[in-house]
Amino acid sequence: MMRTKITKLSSNDIHKTVHVAGWIRTLRSQKNFSFIELYDGSCFRTLQIIADEKMPHYQSIMESLSTGASIKVTGLIVKSPKSEQALEMQAHSIELLGTCPADNYPLQKKRHSFEFLRTIAHLRPRTNTQGAVVRLRNTLAFAIHRFFQEKGFYYVQTPILTSSDCEGGGEQFVVTTQITPDSQDKLVRIDYKNDFFSKPTFLTVSGQLNGETLACAVGDIYTFGPTFRAENSNTSRHLAEFWMIEPEMAFSNLEDNIELAQQFLKYITHAVLEERKEDLEFFNQHISPGLIDKLKNFHASGFQKMSYTEAVDILLKSNHPFEYPVSWGIDLQSEHERYLCEVVVKGPLVLYNYPRAIKAFYMRDNEDGKTVAAMDVLVPGVGEIIGGSQREERLDKLEAKLKEFKLDPESYSFYLDLRRYGTVPHSGFGAGFERLVQFFSGIENIRDAIAYPRFPGHAEF
Repeated sequence: MMRTKITKLSSNDIHKTVHVAGWIRTLRSQKNFSFIELYDGSCFRTLQIIADEKMPHYQSIMESLSTGASIKVTGLIVKSPKSEQALEMQAHSIELLGTCPADNYPLQKKRHSFEFLRTIAHLRPRTNTQGAVVRLRNTLAFAIHRFFQEKGFYYVQTPILTSSDCEGGGEQFVVTTQITPDSQDKLVRIDYKNDFFSKPTFLTVSGQLNGETLACAVGDIYTFGPTFRAENSNTSRHLAEFWMIEPEMAFSNLEDNIELAQQFLKYITHAVLEERKEDLEFFNQHISPGLIDKLKNFHASGFQKMSYTEAVDILLKSNHPFEYPVSWGIDLQSEHERYLCEVVVKGPLVLYNYPRAIKAFYMRDNEDGKTVAAMDVLVPGVGEIIGGSQREERLDKLEAKLKEFKLDPESYSFYLDLRRYGTVPHSGFGAGFERLVQFFSGIENIRDAIAYPRFPGHAEF
């Protein structure tokens, strides 16, 4: 008989004998009977198991069990007399799979700080918070794929190793085979002609440029993969390795892009509300009070729109004591974004038409010569959650911008070819997966929204 996951147990299993397996959360052992709280990771709930002296080898088995040990249990599912749980199990037999020394097991039944749990990232998925994060990520990822598939987008895989810098900021991780464990303590000048790829190569900061080549051939596509930023930023909003969702649409403009972003966020919000109710209840109670109401209101609300210029004017007139001064042409900070959506519009907000000087080279110039057809979606509690633009499809304009941004046209020759050979208007956006996890869980630090966070000075596990 295969094991039954706790999440699959229901009233239909009452008076049935099943196998369960998992890790012991708590153990209260008496001479004649014991209570075991079993967790298997399939859901937020645990299963209470009652063992008594009628079970074969009861005394010796109980003496070998402890918090953290893994066991397999065969028993009868019965209705629980306790109101807080519907079912429990009467054990027929218990098999010890893996012992756990109780005196030094890091996850004792007490509240641990998130900072401490990051030091044991290999064990923290067994906690309530991280178990819920894992399940939330799964639901979000599946809903994201479902959304784009239902809209006829093709899922594509863009390179992780690249020779171009999508953002033009230069904050990339270099890939080379010339630095070895023997040479890592020495100053090594990379001879790119004799390196593996014979040219400077990096970990990708975005799949967008390659995604555009595919969209300009098959229509609508999306990527969903890891991206890397060598940005020395120790904040609660930044990671060196994170996952990005990046759709690209041929024959579309900025308005089409904004509409897709709104539909996308509404769709995945509905999925989380419907499919992760138990975990949301936990987040709502222990991580972010009011979270469920916030998500329901977000799903029901309309997205207001505002130009960057209008937003700056509102911020200047607010007389709010911002830490970072506001002026036209600045890159808005999180405090500005949150003020706009939490105080001014009290809901999600789309900002568009940003100053061209603070945006990437590939964004389409507007007729005013000062702004580009860019948009950001801001949400309460997080700030920017999606950033996108209409791409510059005019060859002469793009060539001029590469020169202006001091980027080597040769490195972007393939990108320019898209404009030489049958150019089309197109647009797309990027959504950081971990930012979405933060929004739907209420978790404040992005390092707790991913299993193994990478940030300056930390690449353990």
